Amino acid sequence: MPDQILTQEEIDALLSAMDRGDVDLEQTPAAAEAAPYNLTAQNIMLRDQFSALGEVYDKFAALLNGSLSSLLQRSIEVSFVSTEMVKYQECISAFPSPTSFIVFTMEPLIGSALLAIEPGLVFSLIDCMFGGRGKPLGRMREFTQLEQRLITRLAGEILAQLQKAWQIVQPVKISIRKTETKPEYVHLVSPHDMMVVVVFALKGKEFSGNLQFCISYLMLDPVKEKLSSKYLREKDIEHTWSRQLQGLLMDTPVTLIAELGRTRRTIGEILNLKVDDVIPLPTGPDDQILVAVDHVPKFLAYPGVIKGSRAIEIAAPLNRNGGSV
Repeated sequence: MPDQILTQEEIDALLSAMDRGDVDLEQTPAAAEAAPYNLTAQNIMLRDQFSALGEVYDKFAALLNGSLSSLLQRSIEVSFVSTEMVKYQECISAFPSPTSFIVFTMEPLIGSALLAIEPGLVFSLIDCMFGGRGKPLGRMREFTQLEQRLITRLAGEILAQLQKAWQIVQPVKISIRKTETKPEYVHLVSPHDMMVVVVFALKGKEFSGNLQFCISYLMLDPVKEKLSSKYLREKDIEHTWSRQLQGLLMDTPVTLIAELGRTRRTIGEILNLKVDDVIPLPTGPDDQILVAVDHVPKFLAYPGVIKGSRAIEIAAPLNRNGGSV
């Protein structure tokens, strides 16, 4: 038969080998090799541990887009590319020399972080700052002192926008500590500490390049609860309930009392009161009176009449200590 895989002779030979025991019909599965797995290692992390940083990245890209476009007087497109966690040794060794390294702090977070700008992008941005089109250089070279000063100014603008973006999750104060151009001179943490590396792409009409933020895991650890997806969900739920409660409070009826005046009398005088007796008050129509909301003093007002109805005109709110604001 054309679809037959084995010939009759091969089938007979196989059956004979099985009868003699030459073919092992029971296959023993290969033993699986155990690999060490350290549950306490820093690189074993939940995927959503830093989910809130996604909002920071989006906010930063939008802020930097407008800021650089205004600074360079040309359209600049800033977009988030990727984020990953790598060891510091792998992170810093991936950068060529020269690269524009800006070491900065983020108080109250402990430690230092790193902003790295590709050399080709640096030269294009500096050319734009001098009115050029940002055309890339044909070959890389070391930065001059003037170029390094311009890089520091540019980095200050970038970090100012990062500081604004961080207000979403944690207010920080960012300050530049130092600048370097060679990766071997940049020391932030030990070689095996984990770093969060965030890459943004900058694109102009005639140039493009990446800038990267490198922040150590130890630096983010004190605020990791605020950066988790669980915190984001709880914050969204809190805001949702807050708006609903505010809406309900707006429709809650309260008692508003305008107190025209107070006076003191003895029990004997009160017992002797008769019909048509008059009790004078210490306040007149030109004096301010107290207005209470559910028996809590809130305003000072003037009494009056509007369209035949008695009314009050709010003069000033009261502060918590009882005096007017």
